[in-house]
Amino acid sequence: MEPIAIAGNKGKGIRSDCHVTLELTSSGGVDIKLESKVKALYGQAITTKAKEILDFFGISNCKLLIEDTGALDFVLAARMEAAIKQIINTDKCFLPEMLPQNLYTTAKDQNRFSRLYLPGNSPQLMLNAGIHRPNGIILDLEDAVAYAKKDEARYLVRNALLALDFYGVERMVRINQIPKGLDDLEYIIPYNVNLILVPKCESAAQIVAVNEKIEELKKKYHQENPIWLMPIIESALGVMNALQIAHSANNVVAMAIGLEDYTADLGTQRTNEGTESFFARCFLVNACKSAGIQAIDSVFSDVADMEALKQNVLRSKALGFDGMGCIHPRQIQVIHENFAPNETEIEKAKKIMNAFIEATEKGLGVVSLGTKMIDPPVVKRAQRTIELAINTGKLSKNWREENNEKI
Repeated sequence: MEPIAIAGNKGKGIRSDCHVTLELTSSGGVDIKLESKVKALYGQAITTKAKEILDFFGISNCKLLIEDTGALDFVLAARMEAAIKQIINTDKCFLPEMLPQNLYTTAKDQNRFSRLYLPGNSPQLMLNAGIHRPNGIILDLEDAVAYAKKDEARYLVRNALLALDFYGVERMVRINQIPKGLDDLEYIIPYNVNLILVPKCESAAQIVAVNEKIEELKKKYHQENPIWLMPIIESALGVMNALQIAHSANNVVAMAIGLEDYTADLGTQRTNEGTESFFARCFLVNACKSAGIQAIDSVFSDVADMEALKQNVLRSKALGFDGMGCIHPRQIQVIHENFAPNETEIEKAKKIMNAFIEATEKGLGVVSLGTKMIDPPVVKRAQRTIELAINTGKLSKNWREENNEKI
């Protein structure tokens, strides 16, 4: 019996994807059968691309069935490569060209109010994700991908990093739990990913292991761009080790908490009020602030209740969090609006900064606002509020330009 391999998705509701069945034969050349609603328009282009991929891997005799639901070239390439590597032992990779606009890096301290989770094996959700303008897009290789599909997802995520326009959004990938997640890095580090999320992190040693693998791959592929890390704390042990994890490496820019797994570890139920996770969230925030990194809250799972989401964001912000995850684009605006400084915070920050500017111009060593003395940390927080207000469009850039030299 000749080797047969399958890859991809098909069925009701599947779009922008394809399902391929590949059977190697001993003779007969290449026999491609295409099933697609767009066959009349794009059938020739699809079969030409399929032949190109088969030729790249040196396959001259096979039967290939492509069940297409609108897959772009990078998706077809990922699905075929996943199938081919099930039955052929090869290190070759069929890579799409990286779009010029994907060659960007991100800053260590940039805003991370929102990060949108996208299943790493579902191309239809990736295609236009950047249009929604989250601060980060997470291509997820962990919980959002079925165990049997994880190898396929690696090829798809790799190709998406190269071929999709994310409109300048920070490109994140959540790898699998360490040590399995170390194998994922081969598929993402060389392809200009900006940030790696390390799930179920429970020790600083796991971050060290991730960084050792990253450095190995950066040398191998002559990659110089910075790659940031965001450990996700999802257990009681992870919470108790959060301080060491936050301080474990210079490229750790944020640390997140995953409350579904954390509450499961406690043996309790997650609630909107969050009393069951209050200690963990406060501890994580303090660990992050002590290390000078961002604290990122968990996702809010009810995508229909915007008012409950707003209240959750306000509670999160009050605890000191700098952002949170989201699982639907409709959550992004609510998260951004409520993590951004409000009018009262902006006006207070402006008064503090104006008092600081006035004291500086007079050569005074003490800054006061009314009868209250203003400490340097208060000035620093006010300056951060001004920056956030400008970055989120709540304050004109002219304010910073007019006061920049004095600040």
